[in-house]
Amino acid sequence: MKKSGMILILTILLFWSGPKPAECQVTAPTSKDPVDYVNPLIGTDSKFSLSNGNTYPAIALPWGMNFWTPQTAPMGDGWQYAYDADKIRGFKQTHQPSPWMNDYGNFSLMPVTGELKINEEERASWFSHKAEAANPHYYSVYLAEYDVTTELTVTERAARFRFTFPENDQSYVIIDAFDQGSYVKVIPEENKIIGYSTRNSGGVPENFRNYFAVEFDKPFSSYSVWEKDELKENQVELTSEHSGVAVRFKTNKGEVVNARVASSFISHEQANLNLKEIGSDDFETVKTKGREIWNRELGRMIPEGGTLAETEIFYSALYRTLLFPRKFYEFDSERNIVHYSPYNGKVLPGYMFTDNGFWDTFRAVFPFFNLMYPSLNEKIQAGLVNTYKESGFLPEWASPGHRSVMIGNNSATLVADAYLKGLRGYDIETLYEAVLHGTKNVHPEVEATGRLGHEYYNELGYVPYDVGINENAARTLEYAFADWTIWKLAKELDRPKKEIKLFEKRSQNYRKLFDPETNLMRGKNEDGSFQTPFNPLKWGDAFTEGNSWHYTWSVFHDTQGLINLMGGEETFITMLDSVFAMPPDFDDTYYGFPIHEIREMQIVNMGQYAHGNQPIQHMIYLYNYAGQPWKAQYWLREVMDRLYTPDPDGYCGDEDNGQTSAWYVFSSMGFYPVTPGSNQYVLGTPLFPKMTVHLENGNKVILSAPESSSQNRYIDEMHINGQAWDKNYVRYSDLMEGAFIEFQMTDAPNKSRGTTKDAYPYSFTKP
Repeated sequence: MKKSGMILILTILLFWSGPKPAECQVTAPTSKDPVDYVNPLIGTDSKFSLSNGNTYPAIALPWGMNFWTPQTAPMGDGWQYAYDADKIRGFKQTHQPSPWMNDYGNFSLMPVTGELKINEEERASWFSHKAEAANPHYYSVYLAEYDVTTELTVTERAARFRFTFPENDQSYVIIDAFDQGSYVKVIPEENKIIGYSTRNSGGVPENFRNYFAVEFDKPFSSYSVWEKDELKENQVELTSEHSGVAVRFKTNKGEVVNARVASSFISHEQANLNLKEIGSDDFETVKTKGREIWNRELGRMIPEGGTLAETEIFYSALYRTLLFPRKFYEFDSERNIVHYSPYNGKVLPGYMFTDNGFWDTFRAVFPFFNLMYPSLNEKIQAGLVNTYKESGFLPEWASPGHRSVMIGNNSATLVADAYLKGLRGYDIETLYEAVLHGTKNVHPEVEATGRLGHEYYNELGYVPYDVGINENAARTLEYAFADWTIWKLAKELDRPKKEIKLFEKRSQNYRKLFDPETNLMRGKNEDGSFQTPFNPLKWGDAFTEGNSWHYTWSVFHDTQGLINLMGGEETFITMLDSVFAMPPDFDDTYYGFPIHEIREMQIVNMGQYAHGNQPIQHMIYLYNYAGQPWKAQYWLREVMDRLYTPDPDGYCGDEDNGQTSAWYVFSSMGFYPVTPGSNQYVLGTPLFPKMTVHLENGNKVILSAPESSSQNRYIDEMHINGQAWDKNYVRYSDLMEGAFIEFQMTDAPNKSRGTTKDAYPYSFTKP
């Protein structure tokens, strides 16, 4: 038989065998728009004891001032939407960056029919995911208790609701301004409700309010204000600990009641201005515009040839990467940029961004912005200038003002990396002053801001274990890396030589904690002795949400120096291998119970590798610094294939403001920013057979790896713009000029490529 005939028969038999499973289906790049691949419900199957993302469906525009989400949990519960819940209590405007940080300025809308139920538990309605649609820009759900379909779509500071009611003389929409002090007022002649919420979880001045306005397109049949669970008759206005409004309509079957909602941290007048983001646009127009905005941003990265699951994971991760930090600024009546300061309570000109923990996002999110969104990061840097002027410190965790959580001085890394990548147009001199201030001060009320223990660190070169400062070894390691970035920035700004040398020297302070007996980082006492007893598997204590096996690799800027301390590449590789070879044992005595990060490491069957938390996420890439890049390629593909899924349990730990998502986005391209502040990204393994990246400057990066698959995860050869490339990194500067990068992938490791020292990525200490 001719070969062509055999191929035809085999092709027919393939189709006769039935459809492939979803995870094996290859996507056609033109079959859907990028936004159609996003699943905002990924990561929502989470709880206090175990995070599969700790996300909620954020219905928002990229970096929007306000998000909206269905609320399944009680008011004040950080796990505000849980996938396994079966009732919805309301549709909530949220500013929550994480369940651990909780929310602020929140309020909700909820339709009900029949008997008026105000209490959130009593008014809650059964719902099903089968009658739920969640997209980045649009959400819809059927509320079975009331035969009402609720839809919402958004702008950056406003939203449109569409309630489809049954025939009923008692169709209500409840506006709940929440507790901790709130205000509502009915303006019936305008079909309008105004109010404010003061609910917060900290980090706000005394005059903090989120002012809101809700306008309906149908006159009220009646209305009532209420306090807690009690209706207040013959009142149109109420200030109380917990205020709300119920407005009633008479509706026909299938009648749609529309509402326009906006808010402001400045005033009711400004909230009305923010309604102009909607203007006269109807629901479908706002929805279409939101879809177009997401498609524009997501469409700057086009993966091709992957499975349906991989494409869904990629675009969902990209969506999460583009949510935070939040735009905490508004446009006044003359279109000037203004913001309410969450630091001093004043209304001031200029940019302000918030809801970000730099301990997480300095690693990959902000490096991603420097590659893909430099103009955005220039605005963020300008906002950091304002934060310093208004509070005296750069933020480390802002939500919306300074919050006392996590460790490190990673704002310095953000400032340095942005400027070293060529970002301009903001006051770098003031930012550098702020960076220096943070190296020798700590916020008087918020110990996570500035450098806790700076007196010890600046004198001894480390934060001692025995002086009452928790997580001291982790602080030392992160301060040392921040000092390296300051050294780089100081040189770029032509600062005094003495100052430059100071930070160059301090960048080597990590060495003071290296214990040659164990080849691990270890807490050190003030007298120079190491902590005893020492259990490398002990979480917390000298470290932050991890143990010594996780934090030993936090020498982002000097991997060769760490290799030398361990005695050479062979030992270094053995130590890296050991992370995966060891059982997932742990010591939780510092916390008194297994925190969720411990469980997330324990259950994924990857030894001590704890990808669900940030400190170790760069570790796999370190094989490139010791002549065995194929091991990085193996393990990176394992992580991408095993620890990310397109399902509600799709993460292996906290998603954390886009960081765990940005890891996936970078890694799927085939490289990662191990050392923010350098000009390099360290090679991994490309996930997709092809990816086209559209840079902001108009150039394109095309990543071609046609044989890439779970089996063909190893790089055999590599070319950049047609020239053979044997390095274990790619350069930022080359990418920004546009690049065509070709990977020849195989199913067996090439143990000769990338093994020479001139192929190794940047390290302060030369190989």
